Amino acid sequence: MYKNPDFRTSMSITLLSSPLQGFTDFRFRNAFHHYFGGIDTFYSPYIRLDGKLVIKPNYATDILPKNNNTLEVIPQIMTNNADEFIYVVKFIQQYGYKELNWNLGCPYPMVVNRSMGSGLIAEPQRIKHILERVHAETDITVSMKMRMGYHNAQEILEVLPILDKFPLKNLAIHARIGKQLYKGGVDLDSFQHSLDSTRHKMYYNGDITSVGTYKALKRRFPSLGHWMIGRGILADPFLAQMIKEDTEEYPEDAVEVFFKYHDTLLDDFTVKLKGEKQIIQKMGSYWEYLEHGWLIDETRIIKKLRKSKTLDEYSRYLDQLKESLEGS
Repeated sequence: MYKNPDFRTSMSITLLSSPLQGFTDFRFRNAFHHYFGGIDTFYSPYIRLDGKLVIKPNYATDILPKNNNTLEVIPQIMTNNADEFIYVVKFIQQYGYKELNWNLGCPYPMVVNRSMGSGLIAEPQRIKHILERVHAETDITVSMKMRMGYHNAQEILEVLPILDKFPLKNLAIHARIGKQLYKGGVDLDSFQHSLDSTRHKMYYNGDITSVGTYKALKRRFPSLGHWMIGRGILADPFLAQMIKEDTEEYPEDAVEVFFKYHDTLLDDFTVKLKGEKQIIQKMGSYWEYLEHGWLIDETRIIKKLRKSKTLDEYSRYLDQLKESLEGS
């Protein structure tokens, strides 16, 4: 593999993996970290209690230290309730975690309509109450993952003065508003306005899809040293390390490395899931990103992969894809 052991000293940037529900669990994190590298810190998909002070087994499994012992991971919570927040703090602290990230970024209506995720940004007093209790009743370090609002980017400007009253570790801001979902472009002017309006350390998130887009963003925001990538590393798993290496050239063994990563994920999901259909659907969700990213020239074969009825059929199309990539 093409890892440069000195990249952390040669480039003063920190790359973080944005959590994506259904994608970036510990199986993905471990496989990605082992085969591709480049990510300094991973954030786990959010823990959500929905009014019951009970941790679901899959949430617990995802953050168990034994499942994350080769990488740095920070748990995340999505809630609008101080009791839930404090309950999760106590739960993660038993495993040695010292930081909990609060999700105020999820843009999906089913979340927003319950005043969670980006839907909570428009309620600054509620945010203040939760942070007051968390800081008064626990010693956890709090960081935040946010949109710039749900309806408009003015919402974040109204909440930033409240956030400045608390010792937050950082604010990771996705440069869109919630109602955009992932449509339309990022709003860099509003992000700059947010950057200028807080005392907190800011991390940038949103549409880092290539080394070129990262460099353009770095020129626009030269004071930033932390960059969060979500969908970008699903679409191109080599991206983070290429940013660190300051190169747009893929490694010579890219195809070999990618298929080792794929096979590791496939083996893990074969153990976790029941039935060939579920396994193929799960792998298909990753292929959907890849066919719009690194493997955009292989869309025809990938579509067949995703439509496979059996694992034998899936394997045949996988062999076709490998032959195509090795021959290109």
